Amino acid sequence: MRIGHGYDVHRLVGGRKCIVGGVDVPHTLGLLGHSDADVLLHAIMDAILGALALGDIGTHFPDTDEQYKGADSIKLCAAVADIMKAQGYRIGNIDATVIAQKPKMAPYIELMRKNIANVFETNIENVNVKATTEEKLGFTGQELGIAAHAVCLLRRA
Repeated sequence: MRIGHGYDVHRLVGGRKCIVGGVDVPHTLGLLGHSDADVLLHAIMDAILGALALGDIGTHFPDTDEQYKGADSIKLCAAVADIMKAQGYRIGNIDATVIAQKPKMAPYIELMRKNIANVFETNIENVNVKATTEEKLGFTGQELGIAAHAVCLLRRA
């Protein structure tokens, strides 16, 4: 077994979509980044790459590479899933937390779980996503950005 942890954060800005867990979450602001800036999927990819001791998403999908400009993070996850399988591992479980004052994530969590389970070819029971606020404290509480933490357990395939 291998365990990994991932963390990501993106600023909220006008003129962008708010993509979290592969879901376009309705909001007046969106996440700024080189790709679609899906903070949840980025944290999960970092957790998996970390468990494999293969660096992070910046190593594999650098923001200096134009081919990743505006990239769909579900597609990046598929590439990470291929790396994981090539290393001889499968998902044991994923547990992730989205930290955002707004928008509210609760209505979209089941779809996020389904997206994650599908791309990593695991049962939805192996994927947990939760959301919390920071009670209006810090940059997420002040609605300046959204953050996510993820941990994963990988098992030999």
